[in-house]
Amino acid sequence: MRNPLMAAVFLAVSVRVGGAEEIVFNRDIRPLLSENCFHCHGPDSGTRKAGLRLDLEAEAHAGAIVAGDPARSELWIRITASDDDDLMPPPESGKALDPGERDLLRRWIESGAEYQSHWAFVTPERPAGPGGPEAIDHFVRRRLADEGLAPARPAGRRQLARRVSLDLNGLPPTPEEVEAFLADRSPQAYEKVVDRLLASPRFGEHMARHWLDAARYGDTHGLHLDNYREMWPYRDWVIRAFNRNMPYDVFLTEQLAGDLLEAPATDQLVATGFNRAHVTTNEGGSIKEEVFVRNVVDRVSTFGTVMLGLTTNCASCHDHKFDPVTQREFYQLFAYFNSLDGDAMDGNRKAHAPVVRVIDDEGKMRLAALRDELAAARRTLEETIAGYQYREPDDSTEAGNKADPARNEDDKHSKPAEYRSFRRWLADERGREKSKLPGPLRASIKKDPGALTGEETRALQRHYIVHVDLEAAERFRPLREAVSRSERELKKTENSFPTTLVWKELPKPRPAYVLERGQYDQRGEQVPRALPEFLPPMPDGAPNDRLGLARWLLMPVHPLTARVAVNRFWQQLFGVGLVKTAEDFGSQGEWPSHPQLLDWLAVEFRESGWDVKALLKTIVLSETYRQRSEGAPEQYRRDPENRLLARGPRFRLDAESLRDQALAVAGLLVEQTGGPPVKPPQPDGLWSAVGYSGSNTVRFKPDRGPGKVHRRSLYTFWKRTAPPPQMIDAPSRESCVVRRERTNTPLHALMFMNDPQYVEAARAFAERFLGAPDDGIPERLFLHALARPPGPDERGVLRESFRRHLAHYREHPEAARALVAIGDRPSDASDPERLAAWTMVASLMLNLDEFLTKN
Repeated sequence: MRNPLMAAVFLAVSVRVGGAEEIVFNRDIRPLLSENCFHCHGPDSGTRKAGLRLDLEAEAHAGAIVAGDPARSELWIRITASDDDDLMPPPESGKALDPGERDLLRRWIESGAEYQSHWAFVTPERPAGPGGPEAIDHFVRRRLADEGLAPARPAGRRQLARRVSLDLNGLPPTPEEVEAFLADRSPQAYEKVVDRLLASPRFGEHMARHWLDAARYGDTHGLHLDNYREMWPYRDWVIRAFNRNMPYDVFLTEQLAGDLLEAPATDQLVATGFNRAHVTTNEGGSIKEEVFVRNVVDRVSTFGTVMLGLTTNCASCHDHKFDPVTQREFYQLFAYFNSLDGDAMDGNRKAHAPVVRVIDDEGKMRLAALRDELAAARRTLEETIAGYQYREPDDSTEAGNKADPARNEDDKHSKPAEYRSFRRWLADERGREKSKLPGPLRASIKKDPGALTGEETRALQRHYIVHVDLEAAERFRPLREAVSRSERELKKTENSFPTTLVWKELPKPRPAYVLERGQYDQRGEQVPRALPEFLPPMPDGAPNDRLGLARWLLMPVHPLTARVAVNRFWQQLFGVGLVKTAEDFGSQGEWPSHPQLLDWLAVEFRESGWDVKALLKTIVLSETYRQRSEGAPEQYRRDPENRLLARGPRFRLDAESLRDQALAVAGLLVEQTGGPPVKPPQPDGLWSAVGYSGSNTVRFKPDRGPGKVHRRSLYTFWKRTAPPPQMIDAPSRESCVVRRERTNTPLHALMFMNDPQYVEAARAFAERFLGAPDDGIPERLFLHALARPPGPDERGVLRESFRRHLAHYREHPEAARALVAIGDRPSDASDPERLAAWTMVASLMLNLDEFLTKN
């Protein structure tokens, strides 16, 4: 079977290379060699055959290639062999070169078989060209001209308003927002729309959901019992970071190493939850060291994917087969992430230490007031104690100063002994086998009376008169109770604030070892913290820890960090990155569709001060982004995935946007930022099917009330072993994902038509316009759902649909009442049959391809 990724690569190559065009090693040859040869003749010494390396120019030329002469080159001889025993790649490998690919290799050898350093491992430089959005158009149009294609016409204002609103806020524009844009004829009209969207709190929510896929955020542990894990303050930190336009270098640094900053604030500690978001377990059969290793490997793999765009996990068991990452280097990176001051086993607890308690400003004020109350109660008690003069009774009456000398100390139901003499009480306490006094007093009570210091005697006497003495203790009881009440209230309030998992570094780092075949119990060589040799060294003066690692990522000479980041932002807007394989910039990754544009964006992003909003604004202001999404048949034939960018982006919306826009047009969406996760309704039994009886998430109980049910999808409770069923194509969040799959099946349509929340949204959508005449409702449905009025034929379809449904529900009023009763928000429609009919029409609108697809 041919690799579909390589098929896509060679489709692009066939467009670019044709005829005698110059062959580019990184674009045309490296993907061929990586896919077909590197497994046996690449970086991994463990599987290397015949001692031959084809990933290094010197070794390839010494062993298999004679530059300029294919006939004398073993590479050419073996890929054209007629005998299966000699043919490369071997038939049993399942790989094969087609005639065009073999010819490409022949021409490359004839031209001198020149190698290049892998493009992604070379520091990007700003290519010559204009600045601002015009730079994007410059590089795109130059590529289109090379291919003999022309860009599409600009998108209409209505189409553009909907596109940019969905891209920057994840929500459709309101009709009022669209009309305001249409009415503004100034040259800055569109830019003002962009600025408004970037300033909206909805921006941070929309951006956060992409990052949370990468951070593998979830609300449960993810394994075995899959209990609740309280970590949503980290999710809210990500939202705030995007809304505040936190510079991306700070964004990365605080997540990787916020705890290592000087006097870190609580927010900076919360950010380190990025390193703790992996799945954990406390399963009885688990081996602690195995779980520990698995956790650390996940951290390293996530770091590699998110920050470097590399599949570093491949090197956990052996040298990477395609990229220059050795197994030793993997465990040198491992050494940066293995010194968490906490247990690898999570105890099935919601707060798996280390954690911090997250208290908002209002909570801090409340706690300060309670602490003041407690301090005042304690002060009153102490002042009263200080003013009390205790007098020991005369010796002659001391025998009568104990009311119940013979009571059973082990009898829990007996009345406690009552004392009027400190000396008698002290003697009795000293004679007891088990003292119930506070710790410091227990040590004092064992001493001979003559050996007690004055301070020890005063402490014992204070305890006696406050808690024991028959007359004095009763006097102090109301004051003690006031202190106790204040302490309980303070503790209760403190515990009411959420916790979140954070990183706390051990005082002394743990050692790290190369693990043979990645096995936790097969330790090999001990290795220090160090970076892969093919990347720049640690900057001078940087600490050799996670903080130094963050500073290393953000060095101007680092080839990957900025490229990887801007590629993912581009992917969010266009549906596919300039590098399609957003998770893999290595040899198995795809060649960039526009290499110079990628480098320009990377340098611009870095030199802007890592300004995320400025980067996104530059992209969406470009004419490339603002093109119509429709293309000529020839464009679709030559470039079905729009990799050449001859038309505007068009793709199916992600699950969160699909649900959120349905709630938004229905007027149901609750635009409340942050807070604990919520549980919208879902089919019964989904959690039970995967849950253990002892789990606190074994049974799903939906939340009630629009303040929870109708929150944005970002806030939906995420159980990893049974993710929310409405989240089509979303990852389970069990591991890092930076590129979602995008599918379309009949099951999706069934959900959009039948899921209670979508039915409720359709009913609420219809209810918004029931006060209008029936003839006017189709116009309003279209304006809210699609940001445009309907055409004559579309109006006719909706009116006819309404007429047929109304006739049906007039004949079946019980069905109408059942339909409009679906959902969390009750309906008080006076004409349920009419509402039911318009509900069905509104459902049709919510299921249109134009509604489910951006453009």
